[in-house]
Amino acid sequence: METPKLALTPLETDRLILRRFAAGDAADLFAYLHQPRAACFAAMALQDMAAAEAEVLKRAAEGEYIAVQSKTDGRVIGDVFAMFEAPDTWSIGWNFNSAYAGAGYASEAARALVDHLFADKAARRLYAYVEEDNLASQRLCERLGMRREGLFREFISFVNDAAGQPIYVNTCQYALLRHEWRA
Repeated sequence: METPKLALTPLETDRLILRRFAAGDAADLFAYLHQPRAACFAAMALQDMAAAEAEVLKRAAEGEYIAVQSKTDGRVIGDVFAMFEAPDTWSIGWNFNSAYAGAGYASEAARALVDHLFADKAARRLYAYVEEDNLASQRLCERLGMRREGLFREFISFVNDAAGQPIYVNTCQYALLRHEWRA
């Protein structure tokens, strides 16, 4: 059985277009991934434009990461992503350029992603891992109707300290079922 992929055709909201990444998106991706805000994206940090160009081509081919483009200025302002887990579960997340924070773009894009996964991909369950100190993403999970299912203490390390030792972070798990979304 082939692993389901995210949308091949763009999804549109009032202010956004969710679409596959393309070669011309490298500068916009670099703008928010050269110094990622959330620790969980530290390993994805882009060192230069060549790395950004390679990353957008990789994302375009794989289809797990969806570019979020502003209809107003045509820029890619972030991304949403979903990874399939058989038989009917998806792990979801988002990463946005801080220059666009506070305008509801992440909520609008995440809502479109969740709706797409439940309506078009037959998802039964969605979940998201969020670091305990990432309050903005926790609030977004809650706005989506996700419930906090647990807190994993010292769950994972994304960075090391000055001595090279891993710094473990506490991580919350949020989840949402299809019948809860419909309600």
